[in-house]
Amino acid sequence: MAVIEIRVELKKGVADPEGKNTRKTLEALGFEGIADVKSVKVFEVDMDLPADEAVKAGEEMCRKLLANPVIQNYSVTVR
Repeated sequence: MAVIEIRVELKKGVADPEGKNTRKTLEALGFEGIADVKSVKVFEVDMDLPADEAVKAGEEMCRKLLANPVIQNYSVTVR
């Protein structure tokens, strides 16, 4: 059994309105020194597979559903 973590984030240069709005709101709440905020999706998937096969399956999940390769990067790691 393996637990994989899939991290999906926007590529550099792609607008991140959620991150920008979060930064503005944090600053409005009085938080200082925030240089940037980026939104990231994290999926944790429990699999009944050996670690190496689970990573391959996670990468396939990203290619088929979880990530848009045009605007997003992803990484798959075993936890």
